[in-house]
Amino acid sequence: MNHRIVLAGNLEFLSLGDILQLLGSNGSTGILRIRSKYMEEPGLIYIVDGDPANASSGSLTGLEALHSLFGWIEGEFEFSKDSVREEPVIKKSRMEIILDGLRMLDDGEVEKMGPVSVAKSPDSTGKDDGLPFIKGPLVDYSYVVDEESFSDGDKITQEGKHGEWVWVVLEGVIEVVKETPKGPLAILRLGAGAFIGSVASSLTGGKARSASVLALGDVQVGVLDSQRLFTEYSSVSEESREIILGLDKRLKEVTERAIATYTKQNSIEDLIKDRTPFIKQGENDERILIITQGEASIVRNTDYGDILLANLKEGDFVGRVPFLNIGHEPHSASVLASEDFEAKELDRDHLLEQHERLSATVRNIIEHLAICVSVTTNITCDFRKSFANEKSDQS
Repeated sequence: MNHRIVLAGNLEFLSLGDILQLLGSNGSTGILRIRSKYMEEPGLIYIVDGDPANASSGSLTGLEALHSLFGWIEGEFEFSKDSVREEPVIKKSRMEIILDGLRMLDDGEVEKMGPVSVAKSPDSTGKDDGLPFIKGPLVDYSYVVDEESFSDGDKITQEGKHGEWVWVVLEGVIEVVKETPKGPLAILRLGAGAFIGSVASSLTGGKARSASVLALGDVQVGVLDSQRLFTEYSSVSEESREIILGLDKRLKEVTERAIATYTKQNSIEDLIKDRTPFIKQGENDERILIITQGEASIVRNTDYGDILLANLKEGDFVGRVPFLNIGHEPHSASVLASEDFEAKELDRDHLLEQHERLSATVRNIIEHLAICVSVTTNITCDFRKSFANEKSDQS
């Protein structure tokens, strides 16, 4: 018996996507083994600090192998805490991998090794419309100072209204909705352990909500202790605070770019005119910097065109945050800088040390923001792909 095994179970009870989210939220390092009666050898996923670094499945390796394992619907899994010596060949963010894997499974691009039981989030009518569904880790109730209940259709937050609370979903499913020139647009759904509200709002006494949040069925949420959040936020360095607030602003910017793409208002040529590459997509650039002057655009190059993901200004960060993978630069997007762009490089080790000092709840909030950035980025790319396909059909 391997005494280093810390998590094991049945894939019918916990899907691969759920397992990856759970290990990611804990920042785990080790080897995830998946066994199926339809395969002679187990599938292996090597995980470093919560993110898949490599995988193998039969003759397949890397991202191709990892995608194939989403087809192992029936079987057993076990995760052991072991040192990982595999070369980190997978660069995509964890949430992007999960969404791609589920999409490929639905589209028949991944062979199914068992009965279909892909877990998704239905709406209040029971219909599954494929919206991204994000869940969080187990809730630390010591941070919950009050609980509130909502019924199906209730608005938990209203876009444009001011608020300073951060909630955590205790039970049920909620839907995040943005107003657009085409009408309300449901972006994603959140389940137990996910967070509602802005870090910036809780720290600065309230800001306008960037989206509405609706209850789908009966929902129970917990109100987090804002004073405790503020105390923890104040305990870390100014650079760490800039990263936290910058991540919050990055999510708002990515969401606005998603809506612009959805409404076909994303004229990228005008927005990035006269900007030069500062970090090129695919580069192995480990720097993390704070913009001190000028502006920068985050742009992803795809088979169906360049996609503007965010416009950043003074005080925002660019580069790879050492404890997060948001699916942007450097591996999945470029940074294009204005002519007057200047930035200061931060100490990665110091940022990591500061992050590890935070409570699990605050780290989970930061992780949730990063996942939402990654998911919303994927949504933007899907909108752009659909738009490109429409133009192709018309020509």
